[in-house]
Amino acid sequence: MNSNDLKRAYKFLVANSIIKKKDADAVFKESKKNNADIFDVLISAKIVDEERVVKAKAEFLGVPYINLKEKVILSDVLSEVPEKAALFYKMTPFERVGDTVKIAMVDPNNVDAIDALKFISIKRNIKTKIHLVSRSGFSFAVKQYKTFSEELKNVLENVDRQIIIDKEKQKKGKEGAEKIAEQAPVSKIVDIIISNAVEGKASDIHIESEENELRVRYRLDGVLHNSLTLPKKISMAVISRIKILSNLKIDETRKPQDGRFRFVFSGSGEMERSVDLRVSTFPTVNGEKVVMRILDTSSNIGDLESLGINKGGLKVVQENIKKPFGIMLVTGPTGSGKSTTLYAMLKILNKEGVNIVTLEDPVEYFMAGINQSQIKAEIEYTFASGLRSILRQDPDIIMVGEIRDKETAELATHAALTGHLVLSTLHTNNASGVIPRLIDMGIEPFLIASSLNIAIGQRLVRRICKECIKEVEPSEEIKKIIQEELDKIPDSQKSDLDLKNGIKLFSGAGCKKCKQSGFSGRVGVYEVFKMTSDVEAIISSKVTDTEIAKEAERQGMITMKQDAIMKVLKGLTTIEEALRIAED
Repeated sequence: MNSNDLKRAYKFLVANSIIKKKDADAVFKESKKNNADIFDVLISAKIVDEERVVKAKAEFLGVPYINLKEKVILSDVLSEVPEKAALFYKMTPFERVGDTVKIAMVDPNNVDAIDALKFISIKRNIKTKIHLVSRSGFSFAVKQYKTFSEELKNVLENVDRQIIIDKEKQKKGKEGAEKIAEQAPVSKIVDIIISNAVEGKASDIHIESEENELRVRYRLDGVLHNSLTLPKKISMAVISRIKILSNLKIDETRKPQDGRFRFVFSGSGEMERSVDLRVSTFPTVNGEKVVMRILDTSSNIGDLESLGINKGGLKVVQENIKKPFGIMLVTGPTGSGKSTTLYAMLKILNKEGVNIVTLEDPVEYFMAGINQSQIKAEIEYTFASGLRSILRQDPDIIMVGEIRDKETAELATHAALTGHLVLSTLHTNNASGVIPRLIDMGIEPFLIASSLNIAIGQRLVRRICKECIKEVEPSEEIKKIIQEELDKIPDSQKSDLDLKNGIKLFSGAGCKKCKQSGFSGRVGVYEVFKMTSDVEAIISSKVTDTEIAKEAERQGMITMKQDAIMKVLKGLTTIEEALRIAED
């Protein structure tokens, strides 16, 4: 640090109250004497916390600051800079945003490090953004190279033996083979993949065979994120291990297979618990792909209000859930939270005096007091055949995981008309699409009018992280879009919105808790459509989606788009997430 920079840094530290003038004078003298960086001398003196000093230095240099202590960095991000280069130049990648990789440097003025980074960025065709990091933060980050590389090294050394063990499992007893597999390095990698996913609250794990590598991705809050990249030669062993756990055929690679297994998990500071994983294999040109859906059966089931149902829709649901018979349908695409909504309703209905029986594929939550059954298509135990059997079990309430065909729809309708309350799901874009869909399945319109109580349409949007939420200024165009939707909502439904100071929007700045994404968790957006005499009159004529939607609007139903807008104004999600729902 030259004389001028030293003086400027000294004034900066005093002016910003980073250090008292008396201590600053001593540090200044020491720096001048040894021609050293005043910030480094201050850290060595241990007068001020290291991270506070480095943060001040970043501000002084005009470089963004990053605290990497305790931050977990995904291995595919670490792979952007080789471990040797990271250690030599004291720089490490810590996050990727699009084609830009964020790089943490201990010394952003190191010309050699800058040149090396330019070479790496050209070679890997990436953009880079430099951040300043403390030495201890850097040390924590680079340890993650070692942890992963050691695990990987063990796997590569034993990969051939692992494949042999996996294939021989079919010849040996299950108990003996599993003992061998538990000791194998590949099984450890599979355990790590699953443990990281559960700890990170991922909903799905994707293991994809690429041309030259095996890629692992996690779905977090509905979005896929790269997690690990493994060598191609290990793909057979990893996939074989998962097949063994799922009781699938190891030597069948040409056809898709489905299975399931339970994984005992003990995370940081947690009691031991288990999660179920639904496994699906799929052949691709580069090898098999495996997708594992994580079903945390120990998760607490929230109530309808905490899931996000607006107060108008909640009132309609509460009124209809008290009815002794009829059908209540939840609609939406795969992964939109339909099952969770059904379980929240079952939680209300689960009382000592009623017999509740469910048919599910798979059972996603376990509830005491409810008779839960999982269908098995391979032995012709389907929703339709199971529903016939349920009707002979003297049920009061029936939950059918999904109405997929005419036979199941007819049986559900018959059950509703003969004094049973039936809960199920249907794949339609919105609540008003339920009636045309049932008619397409072959259900007579007059039967729908007599049996259907309500239809609930839903989607999931990402929830803004509470730790880093900030207010953002909306554009005039966005204000116009929001106001148009607000004008359509009855005043009684928007009484809890704070619009005194105009339209306010929010987003997440990104922090350690949300892994810099700005989001943490998801919340549902809903619309609830109820059967009325006016709807029955429409059904008796030639029904269309448009006519049903108009009647729903006349009912005062809050659409999913409007519900999403209200959640934006409450600071629960962003306008971008709300508009995505509108596009769907």
